[in-house]
Amino acid sequence: MLPAGPRRGRLAEPVPEASPDADGTRAVAGLRPAYPGGAATVDGGPADRGTGRGPVPAHLVRSGGVRAGSALRDGVDRLLPVHGELRSLLPEGGLRRGATVSVAAATGGMSLLFALLGAASSGGEWCAMAGVPEVGVLSAAEYGVVPERFALVPYPGPEWWTVVAALLDGFGLVVARPAGPVSPVLARRLAARTRQRGAVLLVHGDWPGADVAMRCSDPVWEGLDAGRGRLRRRALTIEATGRGAAARPRSTRVLLPSGRTGPGSVAPLPAAAPEVTVPEGFGAADEAVG
Repeated sequence: MLPAGPRRGRLAEPVPEASPDADGTRAVAGLRPAYPGGAATVDGGPADRGTGRGPVPAHLVRSGGVRAGSALRDGVDRLLPVHGELRSLLPEGGLRRGATVSVAAATGGMSLLFALLGAASSGGEWCAMAGVPEVGVLSAAEYGVVPERFALVPYPGPEWWTVVAALLDGFGLVVARPAGPVSPVLARRLAARTRQRGAVLLVHGDWPGADVAMRCSDPVWEGLDAGRGRLRRRALTIEATGRGAAARPRSTRVLLPSGRTGPGSVAPLPAAAPEVTVPEGFGAADEAVG
């Protein structure tokens, strides 16, 4: 009988050396984290070499305490849901994991960001927001954002991008407001990080090379009849364009907010009352009698 030797298998192979990655972090070939922010996973197939993320302790890899990433990726939806009236603005009808979406810092921009978070948050996704100190958690909750799964970093500091990169490691949707102009190089690095982590980066402001760029315009509030009353809802136009499948401009006019909460917080405009044409001469006899 041959003497017992070390078991041979792909988990017993030496752990590859880490190599610098495009975003300045270090990747370990064959290793990747479960999305989002979960334990690391292993893929030993040649096609997956160099695409994963690390670092992972070598003893976990050799002990078999790390599951195959292919078994986990099959159970992760590629698209995150959005409220119904926003689907027509996105080329795939939802927020694609790995995408970067910018929302112009204009009237209605923050409401649109909350609306983009709402459906995914209600479905169990974790969300984070950095660099927006004036954010109202109750306002976010009206759009479906669950406060218990909503992390806030009001003041990320001058190196805000390092905070955003860390949030992308553990949250499915991350909202960031840059502290100043963003260079194309920095934008590419954070976009690469977003793709690698399978998250969605939502930017409040301009962003070079965004996959989808959205803007609100033409706001009209309802509720101030005859100069007094209470603001109830707002009609505005949302325009979207971008790269690739999102290059074709899209627009829709909705109520945002609509005066309702949750999925109904974004609603279509009510149908206008049909115009009634009065026949010529109708009512002339009454006028003569009067």
